[in-house]
Amino acid sequence: MTTKTSPAEGWRGWDDYAPFYDWENAQTLGRRDLTFWRKLARREAGRVLELGCGTGRLLIPLARTGANIVGLDRSASMLDEGRTRIRRIARPRRPPILRGDIRDLPFKRGSFALVMAPYGMLQSLLTDVDVQATLSEAARVLRRGGVLGVDLVPELPSWAEYGPRVRMRGRAPNGAHVTLVESVRQDRRRRLTIFDEQFVERRGTRTRQHRFSLTFRTLPMPKMVALIEAAGFRIEALLGDYRGAPWDPRADTWIVLARKR
Repeated sequence: MTTKTSPAEGWRGWDDYAPFYDWENAQTLGRRDLTFWRKLARREAGRVLELGCGTGRLLIPLARTGANIVGLDRSASMLDEGRTRIRRIARPRRPPILRGDIRDLPFKRGSFALVMAPYGMLQSLLTDVDVQATLSEAARVLRRGGVLGVDLVPELPSWAEYGPRVRMRGRAPNGAHVTLVESVRQDRRRRLTIFDEQFVERRGTRTRQHRFSLTFRTLPMPKMVALIEAAGFRIEALLGDYRGAPWDPRADTWIVLARKR
């Protein structure tokens, strides 16, 4: 059964997600994509922009290893988490992080050698218009011959809809015991997957509940490639994992590397 949803902006929910983002991702993706982005940043040898830098999951380790990187995110709460972690980095390598809209980047033309859109970040854009605006802005701020890297999560449309179920339990860094209760809805006509999240945080006898929804849009690879090319890029590689395997529709991840014409 397909559930109708309202076309809410894809950035909604991320402020509420911020306190739990690192806890959940440590148990799922972790940093298995870090080596891929580190190698790409070194290869392009210039200034790097990470779209949707969030809490600094990639930004901070890349900065620690010498990348000249800047982060941008719309969520003030995610950036607050990131700034707390950035203070632990020696000042010369502390990366700047800015609050802003990826559809209207606050940077000059030709400012970067690499623009990263990791871990399904572009899938928070829920219309073609928003995707086109973001890709056009990425092309504008890249120098001639600069690279756009896009990492997509392909399996979201195949998730079966289900009601509330416990997806994860564990202890958070702050000592609280956290339980994630999750539901999934699909709007297959608009290719939207909606995760209704409930994080239950328990400290002793005290319990707090945090409820919010995250919405993602998954496009077929040919459609995403066409949008990227239309923004002024030449496709350099289509990959199916972080080790460089060729793209396949059944791959665990879809990666597009495109060079600005």
